[in-house]
Amino acid sequence: MSFNIGANTVVGFLGLNGAGKTTTLKVIAGLLPASAGTVRIEGVDMSEAPDTFRTRLSFLPETPPLYPEMTVREFLSFVGKLRGMKSAAVEARIPEVLEKCRLTPRADWVIDTLSHGYRKRVGIASAIIHQPRLVILDEPISGLDPEQIIEMRRVVRDLGKECTVLVSSHILPEVRQTCDRVLVLKKGRLVYEGTEANLHSQAGACAIRLAVRCPAARLLAAAQGLSLVASIEVESEHQGITTATLALREDRREDLIAALVGAGIGVRRLEDAVDELERAFLDLTREGA
Repeated sequence: MSFNIGANTVVGFLGLNGAGKTTTLKVIAGLLPASAGTVRIEGVDMSEAPDTFRTRLSFLPETPPLYPEMTVREFLSFVGKLRGMKSAAVEARIPEVLEKCRLTPRADWVIDTLSHGYRKRVGIASAIIHQPRLVILDEPISGLDPEQIIEMRRVVRDLGKECTVLVSSHILPEVRQTCDRVLVLKKGRLVYEGTEANLHSQAGACAIRLAVRCPAARLLAAAQGLSLVASIEVESEHQGITTATLALREDRREDLIAALVGAGIGVRRLEDAVDELERAFLDLTREGA
């Protein structure tokens, strides 16, 4: 695979289990040697200048590696010095990092006393203490409650103002909330690179849920007579209302409605059967695609 990520961009890295996401991230982070090819950050080649390369990135795994007996401030100071920063530079940087990760009120708390969400933020703070140009976040919102997820979204979006962020996630709606671009991986191959909007248009087909006023048999007969409809599955029939899921070969739902109304079928409700991003993602990564 080959791809470029622009500066100060938040990019979502998506793929089914076994697609090769973790392997790719480890290669980019220098944790796994590449069998071929190169990784560069702002022109610095990892194989030619590994020490310089590593100063320009951070990799934060799903479970942040923390020292629970330290306070947040102590831990950030410790990590900054491990990264080669001078004491004065670390101390000057810590207040900015605490503010960016919304940790200022917890700066002197022992990490072991923090909630899971705050520990995630401490992990991100430790990843950016040395001002890297690329930050790789593996599942940054896993295990968070709804309030913590909202805060984490803000933190990740703010990170994109000072560095490039590569976010690996299985939670597709998070891509819409936080990312500027999307990379989709399938069996070690990049099958899509671009914006979420273009991902929708590339996927093509459309799945919708429909509620109509007519018997199920009548809806089936009408739908199966339309070349636009790839398949139809009746979900329920109750008090004259039939609910069904239809797969359309193209997103021409207006033509579908016109055809049903023309056949004397009253359309009561029409909506996407699945999230648009989820549908596009599954279309790209399904077997045989």
